[in-house]
Amino acid sequence: MPFEIIRNDITKMKVDAIVNSANPNVFIGSGVDSAIHAVAGPELFEARKSIGEICVGVAVSTPAYNLNAKFVIHTVGPVWRGGVENEIEKVKECYKNSLDLASELNCKSIAFPLISTGTYGFPKSEALKIAISVISEFVLVNDMNVYLVVYDRASYALSEKLFSAVEKFIDDNYIEEHPGHYQRRQEIDEIRVCEVNRLIDFEAVENKSTAFERSLDDWMKHLEETFSQSLLRLIDERGKTDVEIYKKANLDRKLFSKIRSNKNYKPSKVTAIALAIALELNLDETKDMIGRAGFVLTHCNKFDLIIEYFIEQENYSVFEINEGLFAFDQELLGV
Repeated sequence: MPFEIIRNDITKMKVDAIVNSANPNVFIGSGVDSAIHAVAGPELFEARKSIGEICVGVAVSTPAYNLNAKFVIHTVGPVWRGGVENEIEKVKECYKNSLDLASELNCKSIAFPLISTGTYGFPKSEALKIAISVISEFVLVNDMNVYLVVYDRASYALSEKLFSAVEKFIDDNYIEEHPGHYQRRQEIDEIRVCEVNRLIDFEAVENKSTAFERSLDDWMKHLEETFSQSLLRLIDERGKTDVEIYKKANLDRKLFSKIRSNKNYKPSKVTAIALAIALELNLDETKDMIGRAGFVLTHCNKFDLIIEYFIEQENYSVFEINEGLFAFDQELLGV
């Protein structure tokens, strides 16, 4: 997928460019800077010496030497001083300038650490928010695979407010599976069908041109559509382009082409949901669309509940949803 948050050692990433959260002066700092130099070898420091001092927010490149990459992009983040010295804008510049430089170097992939969150003390939740915002904006208009690499759970921090809200939604709605669960769910579905039929009869008497009937007629008209056919129709109805949708869904062009060219294509669940999110479908529309690919959303699954939470909040950013999914150790949306 174009943008992915992963848990890994950044020195083990096989990408065109690895971003180093560098020291502004010519010496090897701690944390990511030290780890990258240790793997790259002494040649990297010799190349770093030739660059000299690097100002905060600036990005420069050197060869990657012994790393599994072509380049190391060195950028200097700010020391956190409570936000009073424009630190947020400076961190944004680190990401933007690194991405622009990678593009100039014709990189197809790049791996970032969370810049300035080590000894520089930048709050991890705020740094994460900035990284996702800048990177997601970039991948919407550029073809590059971008990885945000966190070493362990301690180095990843979802905002406490969002984490608590999602956690409460899961706690309030999660249903433990048990032998009679599916039978009970079937009974509930049958009750709902009866209720819908009752409403149809009532509305038919009261007003045959109601919005309810129109939506029902529309649903019946497209009853036999496959997932691919439904997707393409909805893109047209919303006046969107294929590129807009597959980029918002965090998908690559090749996968979308497969879906477009084969009306019977069966996507994975994360792909189907990502496309529904990109189309900004409500919960019922999402369930209908992914159902055409053979999937459901249930309250027996933490992943499904997180998706439902964000849809109910009308947050249709796949990248922000992935931020929440990653925090709860769930599979990310996209390819």
